[in-house]
Amino acid sequence: MCADRRPVVRNVPSPIDQLDARIITALREEPRIGVLELSRRLAVARGTVTARLEKLQARGVVTGFGPDLDPAELGYPVLAFVFLEIVQGRLDDAVADLQDVAEVLEAHSVTGARDLLCRVVARDNGHLQDVINRMVGHPAVRRSTSYISMSRQIAYRDAPLVALAVTE
Repeated sequence: MCADRRPVVRNVPSPIDQLDARIITALREEPRIGVLELSRRLAVARGTVTARLEKLQARGVVTGFGPDLDPAELGYPVLAFVFLEIVQGRLDDAVADLQDVAEVLEAHSVTGARDLLCRVVARDNGHLQDVINRMVGHPAVRRSTSYISMSRQIAYRDAPLVALAVTE
């Protein structure tokens, strides 16, 4: 309960149903498909597909429609994961600085000995060193530990998760 005795409302994700899963799967397989063609293939009214897509977007389930990019094909074949230890109370400062480093693709607050986990790309190992130097150059960053990816064993995927969400 809040201080004023009202219950705390939490954003609890609602499940997707079979039609939602079919729409998501079709869009993942062919992102440029139009709503009319999608409705034809799924044998569902166009208005139904449009309404479902709008609801999925409003709920934050569908967050974009591509294109998905491959950094290696853009000239950044080196992928590394960089853990950063941040000075107590300076997380926002460090993250604001990392926003300006284009090679930082993602940054996640994590539990454990380090505070941030960053997914970073570079043209080569020398460039990676330059990127890390920029990352740790902010006074809010205490130290870094980096791991270079040798090869991707499982590509980013969400299709198994969509299937699981429907069955649970």
